Amino acid sequence: MKHRVLVVEDNPANRELLCDWLQSEGYGVSAAATLEEAYCCFGDPRPEVVLLDVQLGADDGLALAQWLRRQPELREIPVIAVTAHAMAVDQARILEAGCNGCVSKPVDFRSLAVQLDHWLTQGGKVSPAR
Repeated sequence: MKHRVLVVEDNPANRELLCDWLQSEGYGVSAAATLEEAYCCFGDPRPEVVLLDVQLGADDGLALAQWLRRQPELREIPVIAVTAHAMAVDQARILEAGCNGCVSKPVDFRSLAVQLDHWLTQGGKVSPAR
């Protein structure tokens, strides 16, 4: 197994697609459909990276990134936003909220692989809490 990834995605088809691809690439995967479920996924084993849908139904997924950055023991976990909101102004807001990267929907798995490689194996460093 390469690394542990938490997928936070409310759309079942999108969640399944991401999880299936990650598993086929050798990642250990856990998934959450809501913010409440996601908050419970940071026990042991802890995810090493989070793929985060920005719009989780009525909830703002970025609240999870902001929460992670306030937790001393979790703030170094990279968060990659997976979103349909891909305009430059949206990406700036996503990064300002505490995400480390952004991948547009529909997901380009080559781009996602590059992001995962950067944050997990190339020594990408998480910025301090914003």
